Amino acid sequence: MKLLLKILFALFVITLVVGFYLKYFTDFEKADVVIGLDILFLSFVLMPLFIFHRHRLGKYKKYILDGSKKNPFKIDEDKMV
Repeated sequence: MKLLLKILFALFVITLVVGFYLKYFTDFEKADVVIGLDILFLSFVLMPLFIFHRHRLGKYKKYILDGSKKNPFKIDEDKMV
């Protein structure tokens, strides 16, 4: 999963760079469509996969505030992954 996320991120960054190159350095009419589709796929493909990957491993738990503690803003070293 981690490798898939890295590959997709690299692919989206490369596509975004190509889209901006087509928009500003060439006179390609559909450059805005390339950039828009890249942002759309980034929002609806990469972000849900990333959120699922982080949620599945439980790495979000160290950022949750616990009101029963004396100091809820103190980071516990034993909960760090």
